[in-house]
Amino acid sequence: MTCCIIDDEPLAVKLLESYVLKTPSLQLKGTYNSAVAALDDLMLEDVDLIFCDIQMPDLNGLQFAEIMKTRHSRIVFTTAFSEYALDGWKADALHYLLKPISYADFMTAVAKAQQWTDLSDAQRATTTHEASEEDGEGAEETDQAPIEADSMFVKADYKLVRIHFDQILYVEGLKDYVKIYLENERRPILSLTSMRAVEAALPKDKFQRTHRSFIVNLEKVNVLERGQIVFNDKHIPVSDSYKDIVQEYFAALTLKGRNS
Repeated sequence: MTCCIIDDEPLAVKLLESYVLKTPSLQLKGTYNSAVAALDDLMLEDVDLIFCDIQMPDLNGLQFAEIMKTRHSRIVFTTAFSEYALDGWKADALHYLLKPISYADFMTAVAKAQQWTDLSDAQRATTTHEASEEDGEGAEETDQAPIEADSMFVKADYKLVRIHFDQILYVEGLKDYVKIYLENERRPILSLTSMRAVEAALPKDKFQRTHRSFIVNLEKVNVLERGQIVFNDKHIPVSDSYKDIVQEYFAALTLKGRNS
């Protein structure tokens, strides 16, 4: 994995640089003493992993993470202040390291990053394979409609598992992990990935985010109760940000009463 280090403390940069150099799975692409200095390079060429301090002048780590949301890179925050942990999670950070950072803690973050990279590579390979099949068929019949993906791969229990979209009831986000609940399955699939990655892979005409921590297959919803979506004994909230979209979807499917 390619990586870079962003920290305004030279000693912190040196420590992380020494950790990267003795880790065979990492390739250091650069070190920067500010987020501003890193932006030009990172906007031209992504790296897989960014070790980034939070408290920095001009542009802090949280603001930097917001700018980088559209990029491929995943961020590991490094800071001396534990009170930033919640903000780091909200910024969709892959991991959070509290200074002074030990090599063991550093390798925990690297392991998470490796799982993320493996999963992303598998998803890209699947997409590329499906696209090449579509191109091959299109060469014979140019007016044939494109074939949409009906499944995705997720990494769970150190293996890749194919999940068909029409099996999914809902997805729940838990910090660095997601739980994917399937029809006729008692236990959800637990995968080390982000809600953002799952949401991007799911068909937008069937799946809707209802809350920061939930994505729902709208076609599988059978019960709505007091503004919440109900699957068996699980009540899924609908936050204000998504309320109008969800209400409009179900209003279009609701039979109108005589006096409505």
